[in-house]
Amino acid sequence: MSLRTNGLPDQDQLTASRPSPQRLARGPVAIFECFERIPCNPCFDACPTGAVLPFADINDIPKVDFDLCTGCGNCIAACPGLAIFVVDETFSTGEALLKIPYEFSPLPERGETIQVLNRAGREVGQGKVVRIQKGRNKLATPLVWLTVPKGLAQEVRHLARYQ
Repeated sequence: MSLRTNGLPDQDQLTASRPSPQRLARGPVAIFECFERIPCNPCFDACPTGAVLPFADINDIPKVDFDLCTGCGNCIAACPGLAIFVVDETFSTGEALLKIPYEFSPLPERGETIQVLNRAGREVGQGKVVRIQKGRNKLATPLVWLTVPKGLAQEVRHLARYQ
């Protein structure tokens, strides 16, 4: 199965998009799960550190220098495809901190326990909202900062609120 047949990236695509375990151990870092060649590059303009490398062609898939990435999240809010996430596996002994784009209303609230979902939209556990970061302008995508069990950091890519 592949992105074209089921809408989900395969393991090779995911592995190629991830920073090394050594880089993950140094703190927050953006993970780009942008796998389609489309005319798009706002992540490049949004990156204050130059971690998103220049595009040779507007249709290129973003390339990231993970050593330059600080995990600030500017690229997340700029991405129209909701394809970028920040993962901080150093947040605590048992938990990772994720910054994910969230374009639904109402926004979750700080301290709220939420369902965390994988790429297929299946619940894989619970998380806790620690911050809502609204965009600098009305059109920017809000970021939800949430904690999840460390073992789910590379799996969780969305959230659902309990009813």
